[in-house]
Amino acid sequence: MEIFKYKYDELFNPVLQALHKLGGSGTNSEIEEQVILLLNLSNEEIEDIHRGNTTKLSYRSAWARNYLKRLGLIENSSRAVWSLTAEGLKTTEIDKDEAKKIVKELSGVKKQKPQEAEAVDESEELSELTWEEELIEILKTIEPDAFERLSQRLLRELGFTNVEVTGKTGDGGIDGVGVIKLGGVLSFHVVFQSKRYSGSVSSSAIRDFRGAMIGRADKGVFITTGTFTRSAKQESQRDGAPPIDLIDGNDLAEHLKNLRLGVDVQMREEVTIKPSWFKDI
Repeated sequence: MEIFKYKYDELFNPVLQALHKLGGSGTNSEIEEQVILLLNLSNEEIEDIHRGNTTKLSYRSAWARNYLKRLGLIENSSRAVWSLTAEGLKTTEIDKDEAKKIVKELSGVKKQKPQEAEAVDESEELSELTWEEELIEILKTIEPDAFERLSQRLLRELGFTNVEVTGKTGDGGIDGVGVIKLGGVLSFHVVFQSKRYSGSVSSSAIRDFRGAMIGRADKGVFITTGTFTRSAKQESQRDGAPPIDLIDGNDLAEHLKNLRLGVDVQMREEVTIKPSWFKDI
């Protein structure tokens, strides 16, 4: 039974309004948090899974952003950061049917039956997410100790030093330790937990991890191939408690891509001729 009932086109305006509330720009997670508030979504709706590691909220929000970008209302400077264009700043609401019609005309797609158009759109979005889903599925299959070593390598590449894998039984879920130095002056001792997981990490898992780290570190990092529930995210940054940074499956995939760890990225060369340049010779 489907719990999250909003279709991708019903998210056009919430995503657009979310960016306005964020001051004109925001990351995927920031946009989704605003959409959650705007639509007053329940935890069950937020955590309804589309496929693999991706929630329906994230999947359809990405689809909505794709359309808004084609309409010239938003743009992204990197995969995870979106901003309103000059036109987007002037627009807070659009007609979803008119928007889809314009995008199809821009794409050169001939008139189709509604179900055929839906299939084309879904195919386009699936191809955008495939590499992340494939990578996450591979990560889920590696041995636990290999995943701990991968977490160690990742933290080192991100600037942590003295990173060691401990992984002792009965160590409260702490898999390793490290140090992060800020500005070459301040040093913070950090503990991390790495968990291969298909579902969502709950707030109780975050509380257990924090209980193990208190008195041993200044901060914690929780790395998983799964996702975090909304309550887990809130618990990780609870006032008065040591903060815990969360890296979910999509964050992990993005880090591995950016650091070229097990991922090759091919850039396509694009050549543009400037006729005016030759006239000025």
